[in-house]
Amino acid sequence: MRIAIVAESFLPLMNGVTHSILRVLEHLQERGDEVLVIAPSTQDTDVPAEVFGAYVHRLPSVPLAGYANVRVALGGVYRVKRILADYAPDVVHLASPFVLGWRAAQAAHQLGIPTVAIYQTEVPGYAGRYGVPFLENWAWNRVEHIHLLASRTLVPSTFARNQLRGRGIPRVDMWRRGVDTQRFSPAKRDGGWRAAVAPDGERIIGYVGRLAVEKQVEDLAVLADIPGTRLVIVGDGPQRAALEASLPDAVFTGFLGGEELARAVASFDLFVHPGEFETFCQTIQEAMASGVPVVATGRGGPLDLVENSRTGWLYEPGDLSALRARVMDLIGDDAKRRAFAAAAHASVQGRTWSALGAELVRHYKAVIAGEAGGRDPGTRSESPEGVTL
Repeated sequence: MRIAIVAESFLPLMNGVTHSILRVLEHLQERGDEVLVIAPSTQDTDVPAEVFGAYVHRLPSVPLAGYANVRVALGGVYRVKRILADYAPDVVHLASPFVLGWRAAQAAHQLGIPTVAIYQTEVPGYAGRYGVPFLENWAWNRVEHIHLLASRTLVPSTFARNQLRGRGIPRVDMWRRGVDTQRFSPAKRDGGWRAAVAPDGERIIGYVGRLAVEKQVEDLAVLADIPGTRLVIVGDGPQRAALEASLPDAVFTGFLGGEELARAVASFDLFVHPGEFETFCQTIQEAMASGVPVVATGRGGPLDLVENSRTGWLYEPGDLSALRARVMDLIGDDAKRRAFAAAAHASVQGRTWSALGAELVRHYKAVIAGEAGGRDPGTRSESPEGVTL
């Protein structure tokens, strides 16, 4: 196939959207498909013009206010329409569309090119967290218009599916995320790394993700004084300085990638994620693949990933006393924590990116063939290997 991927964010910025796109590009390269990526420009001169065989067409962009490494593409619908018309793809993949993706949705619609829109970021929910709640309705209108134009919308969780269907979006199907169980593995647990961050043998409570307002990392302050523990924060972002000031005893590693990240996650005793606006939460899957149980907020993607009293605990959004109690329950009971860890590890086996890539290609083929999509709400997604996801 000939595929155009319109990326709201892309390299060098690493986040959940970029990570998913890279795994998709890797799969499409293995298949021998032709791919064009349309993405915002970057000031980084070391970024390659081709990634996994796909040419990256950069559009002029400006940094997002308050978040300099996130860039917003400039220009109108016509510019994107001209690129798509020249490339003539069989299908357009809209990766977490909102600004650039909105223009691409209109351009593809005008050109009669089928589109698969990936709902991956709950942008409207960010409005309240960033102190502009009056923009939430406008943001939802934008999201609705994009997905009404799309030939098919793919969501990563039942929460996201119900959210969009509840807003009248048709043609919504499930497409979850894969996890690299070779890279993220209990075998990567490293005693030397543990000793470096917790020299007195403390149990390690870890978080991985952007240090941004919407992630609610400040909620982890309720865990800071649990005896015999060390809080480790992996990641970077605009909130880092404020978080370091409010969590003076926590270890901040900065951004980690590759084997460094795999080693850190496997070396945690417990993984925590307090964010309420996760449509999926890939870092939870990576922790579970690493044999680490999870405590997360009971909203969004974690509802599908964490099985209460088996692979971890969920707590009511905003109930920080429950967050603390759930963490203490597992930190204080080695046998229970080991049992949860084993169940967490087992629960994500088979969720390979290869299986999810093949599933995505089936969605591409379906919209090219003119199929509407949108299965019955009770339908569960299965991988080609027969593992229910």
